[in-house]
Amino acid sequence: MKTLVLFYSTYGHVYKLAEAVAEGARQVSGNDVVVKRVPETLPQAILDQIGATEAQKAFEHIPVASPNELDQYDAIIFGTPTRYGNVCGQMQSFMDATGALWAQGKLVGKAGGVFVSTATQHGGQETTIRSFHTELLHHGFVIVGLPYAWQGQTGHETVTGGTPYGASTVAGGQGERQPSENELEGARFQGRHTAEIASKLSK
Repeated sequence: MKTLVLFYSTYGHVYKLAEAVAEGARQVSGNDVVVKRVPETLPQAILDQIGATEAQKAFEHIPVASPNELDQYDAIIFGTPTRYGNVCGQMQSFMDATGALWAQGKLVGKAGGVFVSTATQHGGQETTIRSFHTELLHHGFVIVGLPYAWQGQTGHETVTGGTPYGASTVAGGQGERQPSENELEGARFQGRHTAEIASKLSK
């Protein structure tokens, strides 16, 4: 069985969640887990201007995925920052290039999920994941979320991401907040849970 953790990250928050998702997915026996990123679409001048160039050096070693390879995996878990309550342009551009896979039904029956990062608590975590789910349904994915079996979902003592639709983190308005251990544990749970579902489907 093969699982792909596919992400776009501007300042590294989604990348850290992606690592945790992959860590959880690797807990499923016989699962070959691959982490890749989608191509950057912003000009270098803009990346410099918004202060992303230095942050992205932390994950520039991660290989860039091609839309044509998605059918090689049994499960795909997508990570994206939010943009005005929706999927970021880089991830959407990647998904817009999957039409040939859709036309051939190549992704039907695969397990899929989404995890996200927002600047604020109410910055669109759930709307972004739910809107991404629509695209996955068009492709025929079996959607896997982050059920309340993960107990970290129910706490309210501290600020934390985590929705029943998928793992998430709150980055702060300047990107100053890093994913908490609770948020990372939610990502690990989602990775493991998705891989377990994919394993059952593949049998």
